Amino acid sequence: MAQTLALPAFYKPDNVVDDARWIDFGALQSAALDTRRSLGLKPAKDDARKVGLLLIDTQRTFCDPNGELYVGGMSGDGAVKDSIRTTEFIYRNLATISNIDCTLDTHRAYAVFHSSFLIDANGEHPVPFTNITNADIVGGVWKPDPFAAAALGVSVMFLQHHLQDYTAKLEAAGRYALTMWPYHGMIGDKGHALVSGIAEALNYHGLVRGVQPGIQIKGTHPFVENYSILGPEVRELWDKQPVPRNTAFLKELIENDVLIITGQAKSHCVAWTISDLLREIAAIDIALAKKIYIMEDCTTSIVVKDPNGGVIYDYGPDADKAFDEFRNAGMHIVQSTDPIESWPDIDLV
Repeated sequence: MAQTLALPAFYKPDNVVDDARWIDFGALQSAALDTRRSLGLKPAKDDARKVGLLLIDTQRTFCDPNGELYVGGMSGDGAVKDSIRTTEFIYRNLATISNIDCTLDTHRAYAVFHSSFLIDANGEHPVPFTNITNADIVGGVWKPDPFAAAALGVSVMFLQHHLQDYTAKLEAAGRYALTMWPYHGMIGDKGHALVSGIAEALNYHGLVRGVQPGIQIKGTHPFVENYSILGPEVRELWDKQPVPRNTAFLKELIENDVLIITGQAKSHCVAWTISDLLREIAAIDIALAKKIYIMEDCTTSIVVKDPNGGVIYDYGPDADKAFDEFRNAGMHIVQSTDPIESWPDIDLV
């Protein structure tokens, strides 16, 4: 039976998304030791059932209203409330969760999805959220910036071949069009970090349960988008160079007896990671889908709005369609505020 715990005394909901504060790790360790001793908790490695929690891109860049690619959703406060619910879920279920892995979307200035990569006939870069089609590349509407080629150590012609091949493969596979995202998840900048409340809960869990907090990096390859932690949108470049997949982490995820997933954004990195995972487990045994639980109340879809708040594009219906597919495949869509033992088909014994 799962053991639901009280929220720790140091926890404050308004500290979860606060990029000005520093975590007091010394005090966190003391609090963790007190909790471990008072509850008689054992190391996570001794858990009879291995329960994994995968948090996708719960970073400041997505979860802080000041973030470059803040996922506010229709309500405007989506990722903030998601972060609070996620943090409280960790604290309430410390004794049940065996391991937590957080993915970090990780980018540099020159990447295929940043405006620095492309220019038009006048040498101007595309504005954020511009979708780039294969016809745009073939027709010369957008072409590679020579400065991007210089930065990446390749020729402009190499990038031209790549863009033609890449956009064609995206369209053939029915993936999202190449999108020019605002600069986000920039390594070295504060937007790259986890929001402070989740970082605090992650480390508190590790100190209580005797497990190293898990961090998984994605998105460092400059020539491809990497919505899924398990691999890129396109697995092979035009010159036949393969783009590696994260097969080691896939193995770790599948080894869990129960795998809980949430994060940002529902419409992109969450949906694409789960879709990728479903494709992999279907090749092994589709029955494995039943051990995957998606916390829907801790994730929000991207909604692109104009400066006046008008909706330019809502990716919510795309996400809802994907979640229906996950449910139909046997995965469970659940709420973080419901006790784990009440979730369908859950086996924690």
